[in-house]
Amino acid sequence: MFCFTVMWLTVRYASHELDALQVLFFRFFFGLLFLAPILMRFGGFNLRTRRFGLHFLNGLFQVMATACTFVGLSLIQIAEVTALTFTAPLFVTAGAALFLGETVRRRRWTATAVGFVGALIILRPGVQAISLPALVVLAGSAFIAGGILATKLLSRTEPPDTIALYLTILMATMSLPVALTVWTTPSMTTLGWLAGTGLSGTLGLMAMARAYRAADASLVMPFRYVSLLFAAAFGYFLFDELPDRWTWVGAAVIVSAALYTARRELRLTREARETLAR
Repeated sequence: MFCFTVMWLTVRYASHELDALQVLFFRFFFGLLFLAPILMRFGGFNLRTRRFGLHFLNGLFQVMATACTFVGLSLIQIAEVTALTFTAPLFVTAGAALFLGETVRRRRWTATAVGFVGALIILRPGVQAISLPALVVLAGSAFIAGGILATKLLSRTEPPDTIALYLTILMATMSLPVALTVWTTPSMTTLGWLAGTGLSGTLGLMAMARAYRAADASLVMPFRYVSLLFAAAFGYFLFDELPDRWTWVGAAVIVSAALYTARRELRLTREARETLAR
């Protein structure tokens, strides 16, 4: 999560000169450059798969999620963007029920509803005009959830590095045509920020893929929330941005709902395993 927050920081700097959609392409272009020597050092490229369709769907979800987040980062506070992305686990709950056939009981649906109330606290419809960038980030959270579900399915059979490699290649390929429509030649300083975006984002993806392979998604997801502390610190010290109290209140509601869901899911999983062991 620290790597992803650093990536968002470099995106903010790069967006001062370039369109967010062009920054999107460079994130994956430099990510692929950094990923290639790492994979060559530790066993080479592993592109063998029987699940290319799911890899492609994962790439599509992730590129849309990243595009929405980058657009938000170029226009609103980094802490607000981070808080709104916390709704992703709530979308995961809904997606697992609708598309994976998982049983979601009343308490989890209630917690999901409470989490979305937290998002409304941040957006405050009726009190202030809801900004389009905030809605774009919220839509990006739904795409993040799609990527999480796809990654979890892939992690059952695919090595973490294969997931990261396919994801980077597909996202670079998908983002290039869009970037060409807004292309501007970046300065050397901006290229440095773009390289930092690729490096930090790739390290974050590789760490996340390993986390999902090592533990249940319900255990991994709560660690996302430390990124708000990183984002708030970066925003304050580097951009003189101080999140308002409603961002903190809304984030607290979202985090509480998601942590409740994760805790309950963990307890039910343990009970199921104990029942099978008897």
